[in-house]
Amino acid sequence: MINLSLNDLNSTFNSALPGKHYDVPSNQEIKKCYDEWTAAGDNAEKKKQIFVDFISRTVSLNKPQKMTLITGLVTPPAAMVAKKAGERVPALKIIKVVPDVLFVPTATFLAIISAQVSRNVLHRRMVRRNEQRGQQNT
Repeated sequence: MINLSLNDLNSTFNSALPGKHYDVPSNQEIKKCYDEWTAAGDNAEKKKQIFVDFISRTVSLNKPQKMTLITGLVTPPAAMVAKKAGERVPALKIIKVVPDVLFVPTATFLAIISAQVSRNVLHRRMVRRNEQRGQQNT
C-alpha cells in the first residue's frame, strides 16, 4: 500500500514538471493486467502480447491544459505587480534584493507547477471516487 502511495505521489509531481508526460492507468487496471499476465504462466509470447496490448490500450500522451497556458500568461505581470507592492511594505523590503529577471520566471514556474499539481490531485480524487462508486454498485 505504501508503494502505491509513493508511486502516486511521484507521478503527480513528475506530471507537474515541464516536459513530455504520459497518463498512466489506474491501479485497478494495472492489477487486472498483472493478474492476466501471471495467469499466462511460462508462455513468454503470451505475456509479451498481454503487456503490449495493455500499454497500447491504456497509456496515452498527456496534453497540456488550457489552465496551464493561462497561468503561464497571467503570472508574469501579476508577479511584477506583487513585487512592486511588496517593495513598499516595510517587512518585505528584502524583496528589492531579488532581481526581476530571477523573480518573475521563478514565480511563473512555481505558479505553473502548483496549478498542475492541484489539477492532477483533483483529477485523481475524481477517478478514485468513480472507482469506489463502481465497486459499491457491484
